[in-house]
Amino acid sequence: MTVKEATAAPAPAPERLPEAPRPHPAGRQRSWDEVPRWQIYLPLSVYLVFTLIPFYWILLFALRPSGSTSLVPWPMTGEHFGKVWNERSFGTYFQNSLLVGLATLVMTTIVALAGGYALARFDFRVKRVFMLALLCSQFVPGALLLVPLFEIFAELRMINSLGSVIIAETVFQLPLSMILISNFIKNVPYSLEEAAWVDGCNRFTAFRIVVLPLLRPGLIAVGSFAFVHSWNHFLFALMFLNNPDKQTIPVGLNTLMSADSVDLGALAAGGIVAAVPVVLVFAFIQKWLITGFSAGAVKG
Repeated sequence: MTVKEATAAPAPAPERLPEAPRPHPAGRQRSWDEVPRWQIYLPLSVYLVFTLIPFYWILLFALRPSGSTSLVPWPMTGEHFGKVWNERSFGTYFQNSLLVGLATLVMTTIVALAGGYALARFDFRVKRVFMLALLCSQFVPGALLLVPLFEIFAELRMINSLGSVIIAETVFQLPLSMILISNFIKNVPYSLEEAAWVDGCNRFTAFRIVVLPLLRPGLIAVGSFAFVHSWNHFLFALMFLNNPDKQTIPVGLNTLMSADSVDLGALAAGGIVAAVPVVLVFAFIQKWLITGFSAGAVKG
């Protein structure tokens, strides 16, 4: 072999060592701070059973016939619902409660929107004092407001009128609603309004076009909270409404209980009638409700 041929010959390839076998995964190892699933599901299951038993008990008394002691509502009957709706005037109570709830929702939302915008966008001397007064008003129970409100409505001749309950519920809901709306408006960038002003909009038009659509979760949260509270509130309706045709559902439920006896079937049916609107409200708006309360609770 010549020198040239030896130079051109390729060098032998080095031998490859056999690869070590890869260990098969024995399963996903749990990190030290991960909680086992049974420790989560077991308390939740116990809490769920503890919560659902009262609802099942109400359905049992509402759907089973009078005098029955069965733990299963079979055969089912609707006599209790017909009794409370027709004989106990729950149809009238339902209409009155719906009117009070919707009117409180509208008035609370409009006034809280105007006051919340002023607190979020304007600076004035007594702003901190006013905010402190709003916060302190949450510590005042509604029972303390009964006597002064009754005297005011008596002077205005609004006793035994649904308007007195609507005004009282609106006043009671306004402090918290204004705080939530003001915090929600603070999260909207002020530059968006300034850009609308540059384009020729005035303050109201910029608020309506730019800011108001972004406040939908907050408005739904405030409005739903006002509606549910006015729907379930008992004291104002009891004190300001004397005519049975003007009473609301909480007062109507109270009429089903007497000192001598309690009609459990009718009371359970009335409780279901009172709970259905609240359940439907939270079922349809729960996504916006959680977003609104979480955003309104954060300082911008």
